Amino acid sequence: MKGKYKIVVKNNRLLYEFEIKRNLTVIRGDSATGKTTLINMLRQAENLGPSSGIDVVCSVPCRILEGANWKLILENSSKTIFFTDEENAFIHTAEFAAAVKNSDNYYVLITRENLYTLPYSVEEIYGIHCSGKYHDTRRMYNQMYQIYSDHQTLPVVPEKILTEDSNSGYDFFKAVGKERKISCESAGGKSNLFHSLEQVGKESVCVIADGAAIGPEMDRLYKYTLQKKNIHLYLPESFEWLILQSGLIQSKDIKAILESPEDYIDGKEYFSWERFFTSLLTEQTKASYLRYNKGKLNECYLHEKNKEMILNCIKGVKF
Repeated sequence: MKGKYKIVVKNNRLLYEFEIKRNLTVIRGDSATGKTTLINMLRQAENLGPSSGIDVVCSVPCRILEGANWKLILENSSKTIFFTDEENAFIHTAEFAAAVKNSDNYYVLITRENLYTLPYSVEEIYGIHCSGKYHDTRRMYNQMYQIYSDHQTLPVVPEKILTEDSNSGYDFFKAVGKERKISCESAGGKSNLFHSLEQVGKESVCVIADGAAIGPEMDRLYKYTLQKKNIHLYLPESFEWLILQSGLIQSKDIKAILESPEDYIDGKEYFSWERFFTSLLTEQTKASYLRYNKGKLNECYLHEKNKEMILNCIKGVKF
């Protein structure tokens, strides 16, 4: 399943309107913010149909996923947007993650907890707020907003770079740092970022991680930036996305894909957008001197012109 979908859920009192564009979307927020009401409206519409007084408008089916038969439901469904909430304990399991990974559906997960088994994007973590659009009528208009819209605490002139991984991205930033007298360290994975951050002193640190899959760790990361003003976050989709964004590989296809990735990325084939951009870059460069290897950086990317093109598309980090 791919593409962007507008969803409207409404009755004579409430109207929810939002768009989703990835296989995984997370809605968070405290009690009384409208999350449970949204689930209940969708459940009533599915169970009672027109007699519920609730309209669900979308170009694909929108269903509730709950109960003991959730796995069977997924095995027999495709091109459906499923909504589920934290009352369903299965959303925290590896079994659910495996089922999601291999399905041709989108998922809207309504929970206050971090879902560490799922690689969701920082861009797809939302809250719900009442916009007041219909404040002079009986209907309340509810929209989603990005919770971490200001997560990239930039600009920054880093004294230290901390990368999430130890692959080509780390190789690139380590080489740039060595050249410009900026220390660079790899955390060796998302879960290890926090151990590395605990060792940080007073130096200005820029954390560079794949925004496409950092969602489960985002709550703790964001709190670090609030507590320690010397810690800054730069979270592009992925290092491969940066290279594609830089214009280093000339292609009309790449330009079109970057403008609307959701129209090209099939959630059944790619669990996260990071995997898609890695595949795209590998395919686009396989017959050129820029042949990309995720495990070890091709030194051609460190040639002066190529390196500067990549650095120039990194907005807010002054190397």
